Amino acid sequence: MKTRHGAVVGLARDMRDLVRSRADDSERLRTLSPHIVDEMWASGLMSAFNPIPAGGAEPSFTEMIETWIEMAWQDGSFGWIGIANFPSSFAAACYLPDEGFAEVFTAHDHRVTMGGQFFPNGQGAAVSGGYRLSGSWSFGSGTGHSQYVAAGFLPMDAGEIRWAGDGVPDMQVAVLPRDEVTFTDGWHVQGLKGTGSYDYRVDDVFVPAERTFPLFARRPLRGDSPAARMGLMPVTAAGHAAWALGVAKSMLDDVSDLAATKFRMSDMASLASRPTFQKGLAHHTAAWRAARLLVLDAFTTAESAVAAGADLTPALRADMRVAAVYATDTARACAEWAHLVAGTDAIREGSRLERAFRDIYTGTQHAFISEKVAIDAAQIWLGIIEDQPGL
Repeated sequence: MKTRHGAVVGLARDMRDLVRSRADDSERLRTLSPHIVDEMWASGLMSAFNPIPAGGAEPSFTEMIETWIEMAWQDGSFGWIGIANFPSSFAAACYLPDEGFAEVFTAHDHRVTMGGQFFPNGQGAAVSGGYRLSGSWSFGSGTGHSQYVAAGFLPMDAGEIRWAGDGVPDMQVAVLPRDEVTFTDGWHVQGLKGTGSYDYRVDDVFVPAERTFPLFARRPLRGDSPAARMGLMPVTAAGHAAWALGVAKSMLDDVSDLAATKFRMSDMASLASRPTFQKGLAHHTAAWRAARLLVLDAFTTAESAVAAGADLTPALRADMRVAAVYATDTARACAEWAHLVAGTDAIREGSRLERAFRDIYTGTQHAFISEKVAIDAAQIWLGIIEDQPGL
């Protein structure tokens, strides 16, 4: 699928009415509404981030970020599905060996929805032709409607961990058909209720080697975009940053719309007429815009370097991850302010403000944008460490 610049964002924007009308359904079902999933496939959005051989458009980082902001602005769960399903299928399509790609993608006309947990919580005993995989994973985002489930694992040779070098264990990702996975659910949470982020496990399941790929792969077997040569970590980081920005933007927009008609008890002045509100809106809107620009700058700078043939250095990776952490922190502060000034309108169940506040305080608990990431990046900048593979 080839698209003009900005077309992928348009695919998401065209879903605004449907997502708004089905957001309550997704929360009630605890997984994304089938109506929304069906439209994501019908429009081409679900596969848009894939490499072209897997039916995608290979969008730039700017297009990916703006698409995720749009999706999260519409609804936090919808946006989270975008940062779960899209990178999962992107990585599998880019890095699976040819036999695995044919089994997973080609055999299904590239109509493949994938979610799961990439952290290596499983162990794969090496056997002839592949691995015997066992393990359990929590918060498998987007698995509620996924035909394939990703599961990170550590390969084991005769009971010993396989090492990739420099004291770093080999970390692989298995791609599993849904019927080989046991779901234990566990998705009873405060926010992001509509994401179907189930817990799951596998017990001594054989996974052929061609349905596995390295977690930190950066040499794509398919796809010509710089993103394909940068690996899953930057794409995932861009997604987390954009998601937080999108949810925060929805709250800033909603409280701005509310301000003209919002009156506090015993106060004849509207919220919009108060200087303190005006100052707060200016400050938080400016902070949001600055965070967005930082994210775009960090990711497009790295993208341009890789496109020109340069290595994706530890410093470039650190810059991207710090931008994601900073954007998340800024977005959370914007959301907190919007929730406070909205007063009782922000606590009524069913309002977008109420749902977005729950969503952002759930999504920003993710380890991928924790303070440890910022510390690792600072240590690279300071020369304390040369690299941190997880960045």
